Amino acid sequence: MLDFLNEVNWWCLLLLLFLAFLLGWLLSKWALKNKYKSALEECEKMNDLLKNKPYEKANSTFSGTNTPAENKVKAIKTMDHGGMPSEENKPKPTLNFESFGKADASEKDDLKLISGVGPFIEEKLNSIGIYTFEQISKFTKEDIETVTELIQFFPGRIERDNWTKQASKLKENK
Repeated sequence: MLDFLNEVNWWCLLLLLFLAFLLGWLLSKWALKNKYKSALEECEKMNDLLKNKPYEKANSTFSGTNTPAENKVKAIKTMDHGGMPSEENKPKPTLNFESFGKADASEKDDLKLISGVGPFIEEKLNSIGIYTFEQISKFTKEDIETVTELIQFFPGRIERDNWTKQASKLKENK
């Protein structure tokens, strides 16, 4: 009989613990609901105050398309994530076609024959107007710097791979 009473006591204790847990959980839900409800009401009141305030700048964030152009914020990207000046603000250099000549897609050579030029670089060269070995063979130092910047290629790679000499040889063998 004593064992039975011990077992009943344990079950009663377990039931009381479960009821305490359930009661605590329900009370916390109710308390959090009231806490967030009051915070939401406070935010709505502040929002209404800002919307009705006569000061122009306070209304400009809520007025949508009615905002005058001078009140709108215009952001200009001046630095990249690494702290370097943004490429968007730099003026793009222009090629001096008078020094190495113009060509079009109808005169196109297979620039991939030059060591260091793959399909991707050939496409970039074509996009800036360089199609032939003749053009590359006439590059000056300034032209090389401009092309490097325009195609965003490794600085010094054109000189290191000696594209002008390779292009001259390929032009002669054509």
